[in-house]
Amino acid sequence: MDITEELREIVGERFSVSSSELYCYSSDASQVKGMPDYVVRPESTEEVSRIVKLAFEHEIPVTARGAGTGLAGGAVPVQGGIVLDLSGMNRLLEIDLDNLQVVVEPGVIQDTLNDVLKPHGFFFPPNPGSSAMCTIGGMIAYNASGMRCVKYGTTRNYVRDLEVVLADGSVIHTGSKMLKSAAGYDLTQLMIGSEGTLGIVTKAGLKIAPLPKARKLVIAAFGNAELAGKAVIKIFSNGVVPSACEILDRVSLQVLKRYDPNLVLPAEGDVILFEVDGTETSAHEAAEQVMEVCSPLALTIKLAESEKEMADIWAARKLVGAAVSRLDPTKSRIYVGEDVGVPMKRIPELLRRVQEISEEFDLPAMKYGHIGDGNLHLALFIDVLNQDEWDRLKKAADKVHRTAIELGGTVSSEHGVGAARGMYMEAQWGPAFEVMRTIKKALDPKGILNPGKLGL
Repeated sequence: MDITEELREIVGERFSVSSSELYCYSSDASQVKGMPDYVVRPESTEEVSRIVKLAFEHEIPVTARGAGTGLAGGAVPVQGGIVLDLSGMNRLLEIDLDNLQVVVEPGVIQDTLNDVLKPHGFFFPPNPGSSAMCTIGGMIAYNASGMRCVKYGTTRNYVRDLEVVLADGSVIHTGSKMLKSAAGYDLTQLMIGSEGTLGIVTKAGLKIAPLPKARKLVIAAFGNAELAGKAVIKIFSNGVVPSACEILDRVSLQVLKRYDPNLVLPAEGDVILFEVDGTETSAHEAAEQVMEVCSPLALTIKLAESEKEMADIWAARKLVGAAVSRLDPTKSRIYVGEDVGVPMKRIPELLRRVQEISEEFDLPAMKYGHIGDGNLHLALFIDVLNQDEWDRLKKAADKVHRTAIELGGTVSSEHGVGAARGMYMEAQWGPAFEVMRTIKKALDPKGILNPGKLGL
């Protein structure tokens, strides 16, 4: 069905059916592909509501999209239909410092929000590696997090209210400015992480936090990744909660050194970056405690000497996944099996078994990630022109996912399920997955909202 004229009436010329433009919306950073029939760029909640109502009447799929930085195909229109590009809805609507909250549209970029908040002494803590480009709407859709969630939590810990367009085009608010409420179902939390399958977020009320006065960075190298994992558990057992706790295995270390030879990093070993924050005094004391606890286990351990040294290391850490080609230009990093997580005490076992899988399928691998919350990022890289390597890659990724479930963990800690990991949802959730299907059917009876995602 051609709805070109109806869309033009709603958004004017802010839509496209050009094949070249549609192609630009047919993928994200994953391997998932799907061609839309229309790309529409709304600029208000009213326009989103009218578009979704039109789609509901004609049973046309609608896939919301932000910056397209997703790694699981969550914003890819695998069943065609309308891609709703929300990146133009990017206004910061309210800064309410008295209530420690802001109100934003979904297209606001994470770093842009924090640039505005910094002069006021506040920040929005979730810190994904793509913070320079990812949108708040996408972060809410995936319950995104990043390097500092070990102390500060994930996106869902900072959302107070959502304005949501439902499948029939109706508009609701799920919360308020209240810090707590015991009145009814928590629809805000239901929407977070639902990847646009239950509704489309058009405004968000977010909690913000005071910026810490000081940060310290401890850099510790260990004989192997499993020992590094044990050191992390020991740190928490001694009552220290780092603001960030990152692992860089030996391959990651090589990649970073080729990316920037001037980085002050250990010569060998598997490295843990322990960041602590607070006041100048409390941060210093926490750093001293980290060094004391890790010293018996570590090959080397040091404290970053300056703010610049810390900033350079964190900037490089954010780019480690993309910089893997520096190690072998003939191979490309493929985002599969890259976001598993397990309970804290199973981290050493996960690290060991992931290494065994890498060796079993003869695929080079780089292990890094947010080890402080059990989230491991695995970078498998292959020659994309070699079909045998593709076949081994798929088998290895499948085994990584199933290993995480076996260890009581998850197939995705922060990147989302999308279309890439839907086949594991029943294995991870068991009978609870049927409850998810029931909720989906109740809120989206015609199945138009981001169909083909989350295994639903």
